[in-house]
Amino acid sequence: MATEPSLRSLNPFRTLATYRNFRLFWIGQTISLVGTWMQTVAVGWTALELTDDAFLVGLVAAAGTFPILLLSLPGGLVADRQEKLRVIRIAQALMLGEAVALWALAVTGHLTIHWLLTLSLFGGVMAAFEIPARQSLMVELVGKEDLPQAIGLNSTGFNLARVLGPSIAAVVIAKGGIAWTFGLNALSYGAVLVGLGMIRLPERRAVARQPLSSLEGMLEALRYVRDTPPLPMLLTIACLFSVFGVPVITLLPVVARDMLGLGPDGYGALMASFGLGAVAGALGIAATGGGRDRGGLFRSASHAFPLLLLGFAFVRQPWLSGVLLFGVGLAMILNNALVNARLQALVPDELRGRVLSLYVMVYVGGSPIGSFVSGAVARASDAAWAIGGGAALMLLFALWAFRRHPVLAAS
Repeated sequence: MATEPSLRSLNPFRTLATYRNFRLFWIGQTISLVGTWMQTVAVGWTALELTDDAFLVGLVAAAGTFPILLLSLPGGLVADRQEKLRVIRIAQALMLGEAVALWALAVTGHLTIHWLLTLSLFGGVMAAFEIPARQSLMVELVGKEDLPQAIGLNSTGFNLARVLGPSIAAVVIAKGGIAWTFGLNALSYGAVLVGLGMIRLPERRAVARQPLSSLEGMLEALRYVRDTPPLPMLLTIACLFSVFGVPVITLLPVVARDMLGLGPDGYGALMASFGLGAVAGALGIAATGGGRDRGGLFRSASHAFPLLLLGFAFVRQPWLSGVLLFGVGLAMILNNALVNARLQALVPDELRGRVLSLYVMVYVGGSPIGSFVSGAVARASDAAWAIGGGAALMLLFALWAFRRHPVLAAS
């Protein structure tokens, strides 16, 4: 059972002060993610302006994550067999190329929906290899004892960028045009590449094992997950909450314009509200690691997330939508971070990349399925039914899962 955090550990930024490598990684990654969220806003709004079609807005979002569904397990195998830091550096450099291409096409007036789809697909392929390597690198940056706090801080950086990125993007789009959001994203990749270049990790001795083929290596991870409760149910929760919960972000441009009567600045404000809630949740994890009753917190977050999302789907006041999105962001990040921390605690180092790639596959890779389905539902009815219907299914599953598998709520 987890011990109650000390006063010293209640400082959410202690892990940054303690570990130089993690500090370099976190600062560079957070700056880069600000640019990434700027680009996310620009891509979503550009897709809507080019097509005026909620389904195609969802399809562009799906193109950026669908490769993760197919390639994250091979990406995890690469992370387990190659130097993780090198894999991350190469992938980030190629993502820089994607941002430059988007900027060049936009500034010359040649950016079309086909280019958006193609470059989003390319970014998704890179992410399929970068994310498992990044997730499994975390334990090498801070060690196992401070891993929950590092996961919380990593989520804090991600969601701080979710707040700053859309806010900056709204100003940039209004003053200079959408093209410059892509250009600033390209510049932001320099920060993460500098940080990654400064990290120095100790030599790690390879464990002598019988070499496995690529297929056998992937099957080994699948067997481990199958035979280690509660890993299968944790991954199922991550998958279903991604498929039915994350599409609220995909459909947010449609909600902002068609349901709430807002423009790009209002859309950016809604994204920022969601991000502020997520930052609040992530800082709580970073400070306490989830506290003494992590299982109870996990259960509460898993129920609150769909309930708040259901409320958001059917309100029509922009201020109330922002308040509910704050709560949705907080509950989502608590749920996500606690699943991640539980998985990391149960995974041996030699399988870490592959098992975490399964988490990436179901959580990040599940979102294109949700984006595709929610876009189709929004086209047939409206965005409210797409978001609210998914939230209702999430709530029913959460109620069943925690009743059927009480180990999920164990600390």
